[in-house]
Formats: sequence, structure tokens, C-alpha cells
Amino acid sequence: MRTSMNNFEIKKSRWGQGSFAVRDISEGELIVDWSDGRGQVYECEKASDLPEVSKDHAIQFEEHKWIDHPDGRNINHSCTPNCGWRGRFQLVAMRNIKEGEELFVDYDTMEDSDWVMPSECKCGTPRCRKVIKGFRFLPRDVVEEYVKGKYISEWLIEKYQLNQ
Repeated sequence: MRTSMNNFEIKKSRWGQGSFAVRDISEGELIVDWSDGRGQVYECEKASDLPEVSKDHAIQFEEHKWIDHPDGRNINHSCTPNCGWRGRFQLVAMRNIKEGEELFVDYDTMEDSDWVMPSECKCGTPRCRKVIKGFRFLPRDVVEEYVKGKYISEWLIEKYQLNQ
């Protein structure tokens, strides 16, 4: 299944389903825009209150607000991602991505609630943190790297005043 933007297709990955580039994608190129009108917005006290279908897929964009997008549901986590955030809703390539490569985002760059990844991270990268549980738990050097590249959700940058 290809997405509307024709950037990737959903295929079997070692984590079940994954999103794989159907063409070379350039650094900075838009992968998915959660604000394109196809997302479902939820307002609730905590992530655990989200509908079951969205609990592990919705991205947080304000305190007590999440959005679930059909094109984002199969983008898996890695502690060394190739995709990151621009603004509140746009997932972009952090580097050039080759056709056939799986797309990954660091889930901690979009979440600051009670959500915890249900299983231990097994991304296998040298930077693997094992437990993925929200932005405030990211190591400082990782935060600095993401801030420098501008690959953290804008709402987290504002919340933690990371531009100052």
C-alpha cells in the first residue's frame, strides 16, 4: 500500500509492519504531514486515555492533545532515526534516505506524557536506550543533537524553552 504522498509503502518489517521508502528521499523532504486534514485529533488528560487504536500511534502536539494519522501508524521507532520533526506536524527526512530503506522516528521527540513504549526497544543501534518513555527522559546530549538539527516537535521546544 502506498501513501498519498508516494514517499513510502507499508511492508513487513522485523517489528511487524513498517514504512519503506519507494524512492530516494532527500534530507529535509516531507514524509508525512499530520495537519493535512486526514488525522484524528484527541483531547484527553493523559495518553493512556486515548482510544486503544491510537494509544501507540498518536503524536502529542500540546498538553493533553494528540493527533493520529493513518500514514504515521507504521513508522517504527529507532534511537537512531532517519526522520524527525519540523514544526508540530511535519515528519521530514533527517538525512538522505535510499529507496527500500525503512523509515524510523525517535518516539521520544514527539511525546511528553505518561505514555511508555509497551515493549523494550530493540532497535539494535549503538545508541539504543531500551526504554522509550517521553522527551523529558532523553539524555541531554541527544536533546542537544535534535535541537541543533531542529528535529524535535515545536511544542516541546516551546515547552522546555530550548531556543534560548
